[in-house]
Amino acid sequence: MVEATVSSGTAPRFARLLGCEDVEPSGPRPLAEGSALPGFHVAAADAPTELALAGSHRFSNYALIFRLDEISPQRSRLRAETRAEFPGLKGAVYRTLVIGTRLHVLATRRIIVAARRRVEVER
Repeated sequence: MVEATVSSGTAPRFARLLGCEDVEPSGPRPLAEGSALPGFHVAAADAPTELALAGSHRFSNYALIFRLDEISPQRSRLRAETRAEFPGLKGAVYRTLVIGTRLHVLATRRIIVAARRRVEVER
């Protein structure tokens, strides 16, 4: 589900534009350490409870970590944690554009909402 959301449409082109380390999907599937997506590589995968994605480009070094907590046999909670560093003046400007406009919140929320919808359809 993460791969479908992160790799959709213009993601590879956007990753190239930003100068990301990872610009194309590659590596093992399902996602595992060594897998890559546009803008990210899998830093850790402890299926089914945690998936840590990391990446970097000319303005930032970042991570997106998903954790799945079992609440009961019938319910789980998906949490997403983001981390980022924005070095230098260009990084500060980029941070203002991405964090200041809340674009990162919208992008992360999009992934979580897509996961919820998929689970609800599969029930």
